[in-house]
Amino acid sequence: QVQLVESGGGLVQAGGSLRLSCAASERTFSNYDMGWLRQAPGKEREFVAAIRWSGGTTYYADSVKGRFTVSRDNSKNTVYLQMNSLKPEDTAVYYCAARRFSGSYYLPQREADFGSWGQGTQVTVSS
Repeated sequence: QVQLVESGGGLVQAGGSLRLSCAASERTFSNYDMGWLRQAPGKEREFVAAIRWSGGTTYYADSVKGRFTVSRDNSKNTVYLQMNSLKPEDTAVYYCAARRFSGSYYLPQREADFGSWGQGTQVTVSS
């Protein structure tokens, strides 16, 4: 299992931006597809974005498409989530997750797709 540590969460006004980071302990970080999921109070955890081990393919939930960008730097064992034009409904705990690449064409999206999780970082967007 890869150890994941998120950072960068905080309080921001609607329309503002935040950049989340997720640092991985694994030296073979480039073997993992990575994802971001979030969980708002009283709601189930939901998919936000995913990125292929190579960084060449990304996928987003419709609710964040055009506002959020996922990227990675394999030399730093880090994946990022740039969040722009934030809305109050983006308020949630954001989790970084990893799936060891298995050759699947599809990027991971469901909770069960991921084998490793970070502890989460709180993002609060005020109106």
